[in-house]
Amino acid sequence: MKLSKEYIIYCDESIDKGRFFSNFYGGALIRSQDLRKVEKILFAKKNELNLYKEIKWSKVTSLYLDKYIGLMEKFFDFIEADIVKIRIMFTQNCNVPNNLSSEQIDNEYFLLYYQFLKHAFGLQYSNPTEEKTRIRLYLDYLPDTREKAASFKKYLLGLNKNPQLENAGIYIDENQIAEVRSHDHTILQCLDVVLGAMQFRLNNKHKEKPDGARCRAKRTIAKEKLYTYIYQRINQIYPRFNIGVSTSLREDVTNRWNHPYRHWLFKPEDFNIDPSRTKSNSKI
Repeated sequence: MKLSKEYIIYCDESIDKGRFFSNFYGGALIRSQDLRKVEKILFAKKNELNLYKEIKWSKVTSLYLDKYIGLMEKFFDFIEADIVKIRIMFTQNCNVPNNLSSEQIDNEYFLLYYQFLKHAFGLQYSNPTEEKTRIRLYLDYLPDTREKAASFKKYLLGLNKNPQLENAGIYIDENQIAEVRSHDHTILQCLDVVLGAMQFRLNNKHKEKPDGARCRAKRTIAKEKLYTYIYQRINQIYPRFNIGVSTSLREDVTNRWNHPYRHWLFKPEDFNIDPSRTKSNSKI
C-alpha cells in the first residue's frame, strides 16, 4: 500500500511527583504537510519577540511574560484551527493503584508513556479511508538509561500489531522514533509551556509563597497570568473546560481524534482512593 499520509507527534513529559497530580505527559500532533509552515511561523514569532534561546515553562518570569503570551497566542491559533492537536495526560495522587508488581513499579514511566501514545490521540479514528499513514515520533530526551530507552522504542513498535491501529492503516516507522532536544524544536518548546502550565495549576503552585513571605513571588504571579491566558484560549476551543478530569467525548468516541485539545486523567484498572491526598483535605 502506498504511503499517503504522515503524522508527526512531539512528546514531552514531567515525571516529578506533584502534591496532587503527577506523571504529566504531553503530545503535539501535526500533519506532515503543515509542519514546515508551523515551524517557520513559530520561529519567526520567537525572533520577533527576541526569544532567541529555548523557551520553557521553568523560564517564565515577569520580564518575559508578555513575550511568552505572544508566542502562546500564535501557538493556540494553530490549535484552534486544528493544525496542531494537543493532548495532556496525568495521574491523580489520591488514586492509589493496587497489586503492582516490582517490574510495573520500576517501569512506570515507560508503561504510562506507552498508554499515552496508544490512546491519547485516538489515532484509530483519524483515518476512515484506511490510507497507509505513517507516524513519526519525536520524544524529548528520555530520562533513563540508554538500555531502557532502546528497549522502550522497541516496545513502542508493538503498537503496529494493535488491531485497531492496523485496521486503520496506522503504523509507526521504526526508523522514525527519535529522541530530540527541545532546544531544536519550537513546537516541543511550546508544548513544554502548556504542559508546565497545567502541572502548575493542578498542583496549586499558583498559591505558593517563599518561606517567611506574606506575598507570592513575582515569578509565581507571572506564571499564573500565563496559565490564565492559556486556559482562556482552551475555553474558546472547548467551553467550560475542566483541566483536572478527562475531557468529555460528548457522546462521540471519534472525538478522541477530532478534538484539537484534550486532557486525560489516567486511572489504574484497580485502585483505592486516599482522601488525604485530595485538594479538599489540603490547607493550601
